[in-house]
Amino acid sequence: MIVDTLDRATRYHVLGEKFVKAFDYLRQTDFNTVAKGKYEIDGTNIFAIVNEYDTIAEEGEQMEAHRKYIDVQYLAAGTERIGHDFLGDKNPSRPYSDTEDYMLFGEKPVFYTVLQQGQFAIFYPSDLHMPNLRVAGPVPVKKVVIKIAVD
Repeated sequence: MIVDTLDRATRYHVLGEKFVKAFDYLRQTDFNTVAKGKYEIDGTNIFAIVNEYDTIAEEGEQMEAHRKYIDVQYLAAGTERIGHDFLGDKNPSRPYSDTEDYMLFGEKPVFYTVLQQGQFAIFYPSDLHMPNLRVAGPVPVKKVVIKIAVD
């Protein structure tokens, strides 16, 4: 997992051309004018999902992991807490779905990160994550999740 601010995203261009395209999209897009939805950046290799919601309590939530895509989760507005852990040898509580590209894990997160507007987190397939959590009380968030194909 990587956590940083968008103004320092060029540090991560070494991760490859897909990351360059993803960060260019985040820097060049005015998310105040972008509606919720899915936006193609480079076909199925890179796409963005824009969502708006109120942060939620952790109780009843589970960590997730993906196999086909790396998540770049960017906070365009608001603040949220994200729980995370390493996949390791943990067993899923909900088996992997190839069509939905996720599986769930019932363990509680070991680490927590608070993301604020302008910050992003990168989650690889080996990174479990529980996003959308409130810090104190529920607050509105606008988040962009860029999916970057692993292959």
